[in-house]
Amino acid sequence: MQTGRALPRSVAETGELLEAGDYVSDTALATAVFLSLKLGRPLFLEGEAGTGKTEIAKVLAAVLGRRLIRLQCYEGLDVASAVYEWNYARQMIEIRLAEASGGADRESLGRDLFGPDFLIERPLLQALRGGGGDEPPVLLIDELDRTDEPFEAYLLEVLSDFQVTVPEIGPIRAAVPPAVVITSNRTREIHDALKRRCFYHWVGYPDARRELDILARKAPTAPDDLSRQVVGYVQKVRELDLFKLPGIAETIDWVHALMQLDAVALDPAMVNDTLGVLLKYQDDIARLQGSEAERILNEVRVELAAAGAA
Repeated sequence: MQTGRALPRSVAETGELLEAGDYVSDTALATAVFLSLKLGRPLFLEGEAGTGKTEIAKVLAAVLGRRLIRLQCYEGLDVASAVYEWNYARQMIEIRLAEASGGADRESLGRDLFGPDFLIERPLLQALRGGGGDEPPVLLIDELDRTDEPFEAYLLEVLSDFQVTVPEIGPIRAAVPPAVVITSNRTREIHDALKRRCFYHWVGYPDARRELDILARKAPTAPDDLSRQVVGYVQKVRELDLFKLPGIAETIDWVHALMQLDAVALDPAMVNDTLGVLLKYQDDIARLQGSEAERILNEVRVELAAAGAA
């Protein structure tokens, strides 16, 4: 198992830590991560899909040498899937063995059957119990906005006291709280009661310079001209009124796709043929295809030429 690394002692060290995991952050994000780790508070990251929220938890786990425990949220998520459930098969076997042996004390058997040995740990309970490692894990509660409000309310105890209550056993508290990262794509509003238990940070789209730095790490073999044109193009597309703007993930995917097509620079035909990598809705693709895609590309070329001549 990888040896755990000490927590960063400053915002600057936090930025360096994230960069060590190939995550390019700005000062505001590094500050939020540092304070969350330093003060032991959950970090609530909200923003559009594809802006790198989930990646922060993955990088933290990797660079700190801790286990990542991920709870992927969805509509209908309940306690049995997220926290714990009883091992009914094992309980039945235990009952049959007790009956076969004769002298089974029903009261003591009932206590034993609903004890810790018969719990199946799901992600939240795993994280509170340490995740089986020497260091507390990183708990990622991903896309919380996909869940129902009752489950959101259940999380209040977990996030405020780092414990869950099993009625048959009582509260189970973390000896050392995990580092908690919660993400939301803001498809619905998360209740204030949950947000108050966290440090909040909005993860927005990066500016051109930061997006180029990200490509340099995520697609290091991409030609420089191609990377600059892609970033310039994506930045302009994000200024349009589209149903779904492309995130950082789409920028990276687009560069990798263009490299597979042996592209060294953008041209109108290449843009039109690969818009499905960048955009995910037909109405958005139809709006850009053709003359609009060419117009944006011409603007990008002019701006890059002017910047190169300056």
